[in-house]
Amino acid sequence: MKLVFIFGDAAVGKMTVGQELIKITDLRLFYNHMTIEPVLEIFGERNDPAIDRMRWVVLEEFAKTDLEGLIFTMMWDLDDPADWAYAAKAAKIFEDRGAEVYYVELVADQKVRLERNGSENRLKHKASKRNVKESNEWLVEVDTRRRFVSREGEIPFPHYIKIDNTNLPPEEVARQIKEYFGFPDATKEHLGRDQEWRETY
Repeated sequence: MKLVFIFGDAAVGKMTVGQELIKITDLRLFYNHMTIEPVLEIFGERNDPAIDRMRWVVLEEFAKTDLEGLIFTMMWDLDDPADWAYAAKAAKIFEDRGAEVYYVELVADQKVRLERNGSENRLKHKASKRNVKESNEWLVEVDTRRRFVSREGEIPFPHYIKIDNTNLPPEEVARQIKEYFGFPDATKEHLGRDQEWRETY
């Protein structure tokens, strides 16, 4: 069992890289908007307690399975002790069951992130970002008051990689992650199960 954190700035490519990584490994993907969007749809507004409770249920239940592992994306404000505690709590759920935890930090220029913020794939999976002008304004504003890029030597974990993906396609980033950590290739069973699920649902 593995837990793979992918963290970084808004629109840096966390979800998209995760989507590519699950194509070449047996890992599953749980990106942050998988809980944000349903809550917005149901409540008509953001409800953080509901979002958090949904996330913890998924993490706790996944850790009980015999699946290969989970990719979990988050915006990690490195100046906020609460975000460090949040990540540590998620890691402990998996570590308590003997899992290895891996950390992938993505960084990219703001100009590139603003371009990605309006990409077809992002808007398809994140309905709350479809007002691109408003979303761009939020991205620029949050960059001024929160820090999502680590300083040299700040991340203390043994299984950690930092990738500047400003000029890299997501499939290349996924390949680098897989090779750096030595993740095994996706099995035919995994690929077949995913295909069967897509055809059913």
